[in-house]
Amino acid sequence: MVLNRFMITPTSLQKGDTVAIVSTARKISKEELQPAIHLLESWGLKAVLGKTIGAEENQFAGNDDLRAADFQQMMDDPKIKAIWCARGGYGTVRIVDKLNFSAFKKHPKWIIGYSDVTVLHSHIHNFGIETLHAQMCLEIENKTKEARESIRKVLFGEDYKIEFQQKKLQTSQGIISGELIGGNLSVLYSLIGSASAMKSDGKILFIEDLDEMLYHVDRMMMNLKRSGYLKNLKALIIGGMTQMKDNKVYFGKTAEETIMDLVKEYNYPVIFNFPAGHIVDNRALIMGRKVKVNVQSSIVNVQF
Repeated sequence: MVLNRFMITPTSLQKGDTVAIVSTARKISKEELQPAIHLLESWGLKAVLGKTIGAEENQFAGNDDLRAADFQQMMDDPKIKAIWCARGGYGTVRIVDKLNFSAFKKHPKWIIGYSDVTVLHSHIHNFGIETLHAQMCLEIENKTKEARESIRKVLFGEDYKIEFQQKKLQTSQGIISGELIGGNLSVLYSLIGSASAMKSDGKILFIEDLDEMLYHVDRMMMNLKRSGYLKNLKALIIGGMTQMKDNKVYFGKTAEETIMDLVKEYNYPVIFNFPAGHIVDNRALIMGRKVKVNVQSSIVNVQF
């Protein structure tokens, strides 16, 4: 691992290393994982499947005890150099308090996933350890080449940056630096008041979400605002707000417009159209890493 005065970076992978694939949430079959396994092999890595793969209890990949024990085993096994979550859905919050992170804190390894895996990103961030917000194994073959390559670059410790053209509603130009935190808005909202809740002061917050009612977005953002999570940010970055839904009586604003309206009083950049989340171009984000964000007109460059 790499120590710096900000966070601990898990050790970079080398060819021949082993990556564990487990499911902390919904059930998944071995057949659905073949593209991800082949991708790891193309990078010179080995894949080992946990006991949760193929396990089933209603919608979950086995019961809570099995999912916790599977993740625990992979955290504690020194031969496992990274853990890639197979899929999201719901269920990670049901096992996080069953996990013992003692060995992980001494020998951290990359935890990879997004959406429901936001539970782990937020919980582990509070230990001072970086994690990798990136596409899960499921449907990795349907994501962009850039999304797949971004995972490889981070795992192997290569230089990594993201440059994109933002959807501009209202923002300021310039260069901002800060620790990157966040993930799925619904999950972050659900963690408030728990030991896994994020600490946002002085940091850059990233949020994304999928399949939510527009007024739910407003309700969640209002909670974050009233709880003080939005006041002292360095910047707010919005990824995919995908497949949002509305009532027959329209809410009247898009998700992006709702977010902008609630934070417009704050003096920090708000960046939209970031290539991460439940979208085809789901780029990797190093949660906990101090990043430099350069906003110039409609072009945004993020250097990790």
